[in-house]
Amino acid sequence: MAATRTPPLTSAWEPPGSSRDAGVSCPGSEEGAQSQDEKSESSSQAAPCTHRICRDPLNRKAATLVLFMLEKYKMTDSIPQAALLKTVNKYEKHFPEILSRASEIMEVVFGLELKEVDPSSHSYAFISKLALPSEGGLSDESGLPTSGLLMLLLGEIFTKGNRATEEEIWEFLNALGVYAGRSHSIFGEPRRLISKYFVQQKYLTYRQVRHSDPPRYEFLWGPRAHAETSKMKVLEFVAKSTGTVPSAFPDLYKEALKDEEERAAVRAAARAAAVAEGRAHYRAQARSSSHM
Repeated sequence: MAATRTPPLTSAWEPPGSSRDAGVSCPGSEEGAQSQDEKSESSSQAAPCTHRICRDPLNRKAATLVLFMLEKYKMTDSIPQAALLKTVNKYEKHFPEILSRASEIMEVVFGLELKEVDPSSHSYAFISKLALPSEGGLSDESGLPTSGLLMLLLGEIFTKGNRATEEEIWEFLNALGVYAGRSHSIFGEPRRLISKYFVQQKYLTYRQVRHSDPPRYEFLWGPRAHAETSKMKVLEFVAKSTGTVPSAFPDLYKEALKDEEERAAVRAAARAAAVAEGRAHYRAQARSSSHM
C-alpha cells in the first residue's frame, strides 16, 4: 500500500478545529464531494479536515470512518462490514480504498490493526500490532489506546541517540499537532498523558540532564520499554508511519540489528542455563533414586 495515498501523519493526529484548519473550505468541484448531505455529515462529525484531506474526498471519508471505528473500539464491539459500508454512504464503490486508508490511520496513530474475525458475517475487530504486552493499561480517560503515540516517542528518543531533551520531544509533538497545555481531541492534555501514563508506568524515564545549569531535562526509554519492545520494532513502526522501511535509516537500522543480536544472545543463554539446570536436577534425582 503506497503511503502517499493516505492523509499525512500530521493530518491524522491534528485535533479538529485547530488553527491549521481555520479558514479551510473544501472545494466544490470534486465529483459530488460537496453534496448537501455530505456537508451536513462532515460538520456533524469531528473528522479532521486539513487542506490535503479536503482536496481528496476519499481521505475525508477515511477520516469519518476512523471516528466510527474508534467508537466501536471503545465499546469493544465487533464491526459488521454493513456498518462500515453505511458509514461511507455514497462512496461504496470506493469502499476498499477508503477502508485501506482508514485502517492505516488506525495502525499509525493507535497501533491497531483491523482484522476480519468472522468471514461468514464479514465482521471485523481490532488487534494490537505493538509489542507492548501491558498496553491494556496504556489508555487515557477516553478509553482510546495511546501506545501508538508512545511508540513514536520511543522512536524519536532512539533517533536522537537514545536520549532526547524535553525541548526536542515537544518540538516533535508540536509537529504532530500535539501541544503542551492544549487539550488534544484524541489524547487529552499531553503533559498529563506523558507524566501519568508513560513516565509513571516506566515506559519513559524523565531526568535532569547531567551538569545542566540552569537545569534541563531529557527523556530516555524506561525499563518497561526495554523489556516489552525493541529498537527494531520501534523502528519498524516509525518507518511505517512515515511511509518507508527500516533500512531507509541505515545507522538506526544497524543499531537495531545489533540490539536484536544481543537480545537473541541473551535469550539463547537463558535457554541454555535452563536446560543445564534441568539436566542437573534430573541427574540429582537419578542419583538419589539409585541410592534408595
